[in-house]
Amino acid sequence: MKRRIIRIDEEKCNGCGACAAACHEGAIEMVDGKARLTREDYCDGLGDCLPNCPTGAITFEEREAPAYDEAAVLAAKQKKMREQGVRLGGCPGSQMRQMKRDEAPAPTQTAAPVSQLGQWPCQIRLVPVNAPYFKDAKLLIAADCTAYAYANIHQEFMRGKVTLIGCPKLDAVDYSEKLTEIIRGNDIRSVTILRMEVPCCGGLEAAAKKALQASGKFIPWQVVTVSIDGKLLD
Repeated sequence: MKRRIIRIDEEKCNGCGACAAACHEGAIEMVDGKARLTREDYCDGLGDCLPNCPTGAITFEEREAPAYDEAAVLAAKQKKMREQGVRLGGCPGSQMRQMKRDEAPAPTQTAAPVSQLGQWPCQIRLVPVNAPYFKDAKLLIAADCTAYAYANIHQEFMRGKVTLIGCPKLDAVDYSEKLTEIIRGNDIRSVTILRMEVPCCGGLEAAAKKALQASGKFIPWQVVTVSIDGKLLD
């Protein structure tokens, strides 16, 4: 079939490996010091790797390629988890962990932080697909837990954006259809996906990426991952 897929110019590739790390599907591997698309059926054509390439070695092209095999990608991820010793019968993200925090001095300023939530409702399941605030909006699709894990979420991520939140594990739904309607039916300027590092948050990322692809629009987007102890991961 003919579809959009990435192309890697090995002459421009400097071997930094940023694209391989950014490819959540595992389609890109480092071979002899160069990035290479080793599994075309793992490439979804969305381009997670493009903004991470410092030399511009990665571009899109339309050509004959095997269809994207989502089932094979999932199976490969599960295999990797098994090899890393993760027990598939439970959720790795539910494992107990305690963070030691240094006691910070109380702030001296009297002004309280101001919420940057600009609309209501904000739950993906509750928000209407057509609303005035979606016009020319920058969209933040955030996992529920990010608001508690990352201290400065309001100023760094929510400010100036329409915020949609959800947890695919707790809601047990596929958000992609709702998100597709929102993106397709409104003038969305950009999409930021804010997720936790735990595997179950991959469902939110996958739903958002599926919606972007199904919308038929080319919209700037990025994925930002928050660690359990509240740091932004590369």
